[in-house]
Amino acid sequence: MKGLVLLVDDEKMIRQATAQWLQMADFEVISCESAEQALPFLNENFAGIVLSDVKMPGISGLELMEKARELIPELPVILITGHGDVDMAIQAMRNGAYDFIEKPFVPERLVEVIHRACEKRHLMIENLRLQQDISLRSGIDSRIIGISPSIQALKRDLLKCAALETNVIIYGETGSGKELVAQCLHEYSRRNEHHFVPINCGAIPENLIESELFGHEVGAFTGAAKKRIGKFEHADGGTLFLDEIESMPAHLQIKILRALQEQVIERLGGNQLIPVNLRVVAAAKVDLRTEESFRQDLYYRLNVSFLNLPPLRERQEDISLLFEHYARKACTQHNCQLRRVTEQDIQVMQQYGWPGNVRELKNAAIRYALDGGLSLADTLFPKTLTIEQSRSGVESLSLGAQMANYERDIICQTLKKYQGNIKAVMDQLDLPRRTLNQKMVKYDINRQEFFDEGEQG
Repeated sequence: MKGLVLLVDDEKMIRQATAQWLQMADFEVISCESAEQALPFLNENFAGIVLSDVKMPGISGLELMEKARELIPELPVILITGHGDVDMAIQAMRNGAYDFIEKPFVPERLVEVIHRACEKRHLMIENLRLQQDISLRSGIDSRIIGISPSIQALKRDLLKCAALETNVIIYGETGSGKELVAQCLHEYSRRNEHHFVPINCGAIPENLIESELFGHEVGAFTGAAKKRIGKFEHADGGTLFLDEIESMPAHLQIKILRALQEQVIERLGGNQLIPVNLRVVAAAKVDLRTEESFRQDLYYRLNVSFLNLPPLRERQEDISLLFEHYARKACTQHNCQLRRVTEQDIQVMQQYGWPGNVRELKNAAIRYALDGGLSLADTLFPKTLTIEQSRSGVESLSLGAQMANYERDIICQTLKKYQGNIKAVMDQLDLPRRTLNQKMVKYDINRQEFFDEGEQG
């Protein structure tokens, strides 16, 4: 079956004919003659969509939609309307209806709309199931979230590396989660009772990084008023994480190599050899084998094991799952109500290139969760950007998404040209009224914004 349809229509012949046609198209159908009869089916176990006539005795189709979406937020509701109810149906779509079908309708058109609505409902149920799975997960699955094959393989390789306690190089783009993976390597190793010590080699000035790594004695240099324990010494017994190791100065690479080979260090300004027993996890954005400024002997010392982190754009199955995870976490931390992700938002996040990877997605999810007035497109492409900046960001969208943006711009420009005159816009764009209305609803275009002052008055 393609999906479950709760059909509500008080006209018996229409209800029976519609149900028969949908069953022939491989949909499962529950037929009801009134909204009152349909409401008991709308509970947490209902996995379908609603197809309802608007004008019915008792509870109308619009009232049924409101009640249904209170019980099941974001439930796709398709309304069947008469010819004179189109304006009302458009307003209903603004209020949350999935679509409307105007009588008399073509059965093939109805089947197409219902099929898309059932696909959306299936995606909503799957996302909810995955979120529930996350809350029940433990161990590595609660730390690294994802169901894509590449992430599942990463988790398996990570646990193997953690048990071996060898030095590891983690490769991945900016924002892909290299430090999180390094933390997991530490947490699932036998060294987890000792320190996990991270240091970003690219963020510390070159004249300070040696002191940060190896420490210093009193008077080792101007301003060294007291002894300092370095990162190597602090990580003794545990794990030292060297992020962006490709930016490590050449003279320090030699000292790190010696420390790893001999398992001893010297503080700056000191003569005492201090033994250290630690594991080094390094992270890089580039292949260290081909990096001319990186010593190959240090590379071979570090590259006992390696892990490759896939970029987010290659983890399509994980995008909406991660987004809802971070949005839910932000709402919990700030004590606010969780927003439901819309179908349009899911489409945007699936088509966006995520150049900043999981870090960018996390920030977008937090902004989306805490600012109820923003769509996901608003968070990714702020209106304060220049046209050139916006275009460069949109280039990471698929062709379909870019065409949709272009189509919306054309409609807005034409509405502005004719000051909201729908008839003039229809003639200019050669669009029928129904098609134009649907596109304006799809792109959330309010023609009143284009009226001149006289008409607004």
